[in-house]
Amino acid sequence: MIQARSNPTRLVIYGAGGHGLVVAEAAEAAGYQVVGFIDDAPSQSIITRWPVSTAEEFQEELATYIVAIGENVLRQSATNKLTAEGVKIETVIHPSAHISSSAVIGSGVFVGPRAVVHGEAQIGNGAIINSGVIVEHHCNIGAYVHLAPGSVLGGAVNIEPLTLVGLNATILPQVCIGSQCIIGAGAVIRQNMADGEKSV
Repeated sequence: MIQARSNPTRLVIYGAGGHGLVVAEAAEAAGYQVVGFIDDAPSQSIITRWPVSTAEEFQEELATYIVAIGENVLRQSATNKLTAEGVKIETVIHPSAHISSSAVIGSGVFVGPRAVVHGEAQIGNGAIINSGVIVEHHCNIGAYVHLAPGSVLGGAVNIEPLTLVGLNATILPQVCIGSQCIIGAGAVIRQNMADGEKSV
């Protein structure tokens, strides 16, 4: 049973799409009070349970924020904008996730249900560790990386910033992945990948 916080942190979610909904429900499960969403196109939002407005319309001075946009470059840009405006960027971890006590988790990170982050792994700012992901020991995950649901990283994998690892993909131990790479769903990566490389 999840214990409610006596004074729950008020949380605003930037990005009112499907990933935003996943983050909102995980945040509630973790004891946050989700007060609303910000989106550039509120009328196109699929969010029905919480208010959605533009950044200009939104009025909330006491909340912290998380950017819940699946696309890495857009998530980075939105987070940088919010940070420049002086707002606090929150990390949201679903209570069913397992995070090693020796792992290091950056700011603005989302860790989804049943995800596992093992010993001395490092997760960079703004990364998404989605549902059921396994990050083994001594992995180094760069800023604004997106590990899609079910992906598995062997020990000591290194992934540079802004890379996407697709659904159920597997990266074998000690492999290094460059920045802005795309790894397709179900791929098995056995060798290093250079910056911008794609594996589908």
